Amino acid sequence: MKFILNTFLLLLIPGFIFAQTSVNREKITRLEKEWTELLNNRDTTALRNIFTKDYVVNNAMGKVVGVMDIFKLLKAGHVFPRVDRNIEKITFNNNIAIVMGGEIEYGVNNVQKHRRFTNVWIETKTG
Repeated sequence: MKFILNTFLLLLIPGFIFAQTSVNREKITRLEKEWTELLNNRDTTALRNIFTKDYVVNNAMGKVVGVMDIFKLLKAGHVFPRVDRNIEKITFNNNIAIVMGGEIEYGVNNVQKHRRFTNVWIETKTG
């Protein structure tokens, strides 16, 4: 009887873990799309709700910049090229999600640049 009960519990646990991961995966996928659209629309107010003051990015020129650098560029009229992102893998570790994949940047005269990306999301308590 004990063997059957253990087997039954083991069969239930992966389903529960998958369900939890599925919800997180949907949320992260939505955030990836949302922040890209907000950047395209130059919506610094909404971006402030996603980015922390410690946000950093390794930009297309290979320079590490912070959120204030990005906001200064937007305020000065800079328009970031449109990007299509293909998420290939999302890995979860407690409150951290690591998103990896490929993207195509559409620059001047619609010139395409293919690149790889890794984004790290950390869920924090607010209030």
